[in-house]
Amino acid sequence: MKLLTITVPCYNSQEYMKKAVDSLLPGGDEVEILIVDDGSTDETARIADDYEKRWPGIVRALHKENGGHGDAVMTGLREASGLYFKVVDSDDWLDSNALCKVLETLRSFRDQPIDMLISHYIYDKVCEQKQHTVTYHVPLPVGRVFSWEETRRFRLGQYLLMHAVIYRTEMLRKSGMVLPKHTFYVDDLYVYVPLRYVNRMYYLDVDLYHYFIGRQDQSVQEEVLMRRIDQYLLVNRLMISQVDPYTVEGRKRQQYMLNFLEIITTVSSVMLVKIGTEESMRKKEELWAYIKNENPRMYRELRRRLLGRIVHLPGGFGRAVMLTGYRISRKIVSFN
Repeated sequence: MKLLTITVPCYNSQEYMKKAVDSLLPGGDEVEILIVDDGSTDETARIADDYEKRWPGIVRALHKENGGHGDAVMTGLREASGLYFKVVDSDDWLDSNALCKVLETLRSFRDQPIDMLISHYIYDKVCEQKQHTVTYHVPLPVGRVFSWEETRRFRLGQYLLMHAVIYRTEMLRKSGMVLPKHTFYVDDLYVYVPLRYVNRMYYLDVDLYHYFIGRQDQSVQEEVLMRRIDQYLLVNRLMISQVDPYTVEGRKRQQYMLNFLEIITTVSSVMLVKIGTEESMRKKEELWAYIKNENPRMYRELRRRLLGRIVHLPGGFGRAVMLTGYRISRKIVSFN
């Protein structure tokens, strides 16, 4: 059995996928690299096949009809033979030295596997020549196995995004996570749904994942997000329907999941307000009505929190307060 499977979803990625795959090769024979060609129409399939030929036993090229990022991740999960599982997007890359430290750490848990390893990720804003590193020194114990009840409160911008986590493969499969086809923003489901099964965690203090920000068509760009708001709303609703945080074990885990859901729902609401049409405002009301119908207890808690109150402030003043708070939060978190 391989120690770590790394899935690289690729769609028309010929211009940048080589940097991603090359950054994974220092992992050697312990790593299985699955390049999932998601129905690309450029040279992605050929490049993937070339890597498989050059690195037999390490790289596998998987070809499928186009189904979107989530479907490519699910394909990788079905094919994975590694004890642990990670996703690296085709325009991102890993630090090779940090990867070696990750493998050394995972190797030490072969007999008693952990459920999730957490490391840092870096926003690489190449066009602006700026970086922002997200770390977890405040909320998580460093360098030892811990449980949810040993965690402290996560600060704004410290949520566990896909870039930060490596899951135990069988635990991830057991979670029943299903990522919808032809949908962006499924990363949020990926890091939310499995948490009910995550008990043994380890935080490794290394800068592993480089998250590229710079392409105008990236889904995290605000203008793109607003155009794809229906997909974001779908993911928001699936997070609400697939897991009831009040049924998971442990108060701190419950609170973390509620806090994360609060942020996603706030982004949905703010984007709909920024769009500013009658239709978008109706969708905002429909989202909150969906929460109320699906989980009344969750609705009451999210509405009474500060962000829940802010996104429901009436009139032009309410809109101004909401958008000002959003701009400040964006600078603090350093996203899009």
